[in-house]
Amino acid sequence: MKKMLALGTLLSLIAVSCTDDDSMSSQSNPELKLVTSSNTTGKISFVDLLSTNSSIFSFSVNGTDNDGIYYNSFSDEVILASRTNNRLETYSGLKNGVETNTDNLMLSNFSSNMDFTNAREIAISGDKIIVTQDQATINNDTNKFLVYQKTTSGYNLINEYTLDFKIWGIHAEGTTLYAVADLTSDILVFENFFSLASGTIMPTKRVTIEGLTRTHGITYSANDDVMILTDVASAADATDGGLIVINNFTTVLNSTSNMGTIAMSNQKRIYGASSTLGNPVDVAYDYVTNVIYVAERANGGGKVLTFNIPTASGDVAPVDSRAEAGVAAVYLLRK
Repeated sequence: MKKMLALGTLLSLIAVSCTDDDSMSSQSNPELKLVTSSNTTGKISFVDLLSTNSSIFSFSVNGTDNDGIYYNSFSDEVILASRTNNRLETYSGLKNGVETNTDNLMLSNFSSNMDFTNAREIAISGDKIIVTQDQATINNDTNKFLVYQKTTSGYNLINEYTLDFKIWGIHAEGTTLYAVADLTSDILVFENFFSLASGTIMPTKRVTIEGLTRTHGITYSANDDVMILTDVASAADATDGGLIVINNFTTVLNSTSNMGTIAMSNQKRIYGASSTLGNPVDVAYDYVTNVIYVAERANGGGKVLTFNIPTASGDVAPVDSRAEAGVAAVYLLRK
């Protein structure tokens, strides 16, 4: 989802990150809005969680397969990582579409070049946008981070980083980038990420999450120092997924050595049949309400699940569940 506007738009992009940053906009009116993308329908969804009726709106985009998503309410921009068109795309007109109940999103002329294939996620920090490229035959099995700078005229590719691990979810927190290593139980930390020169890069720290089978979604809240991860486990099994919450994450991470393990005793875990978690591919979190939003890809062809943050591990049912075909990414705007 995306679109380029004037300098005021650029200045509004000041410190947001990946799936659910809390600091993007400076407007005083409270907002809590959820947007999702799909990799099958050519649609995105929008819901105002503070609205009295919380109606769900669906909008068409230019391509059926889309993954990472972001929304800036100040500029009314939606930014998408298009897997159909292999580029960043910006759309405008969401607010008007909600007000008039019409499907009238407009694709900006200022899309990125086709620099990547098989995109999986985006993260935003200031005027920088990070895209993950997952290895595939079409890209010679190359895993990458690509960093774009958003300007008043488009997206400039400023850095490309080659990785020695398969990539999926990322979360940017200031100058630090958190990432998952797909097909493993590991998460990675890249400090001073935007200062790194293009080329092959290595993380500042890599740690294993005990009891996690296959990482995918990741989000972090600096407001209450909580890290949340999703476990898709076996991609062929629609019953074995889970959520992992790590409280006091900074302390836990600092006390874990590089290549060490974060023990299950430092986790709160949601797994089991009642959770309906099979392939939770992305996650967002609201630090005010302590609510977790999950893009669940396997069950029912795709669902958006809502959980209260767990205070103990167990098999917990979502407090809300709605069907969303092919849901691939979820972003929460809180301000």
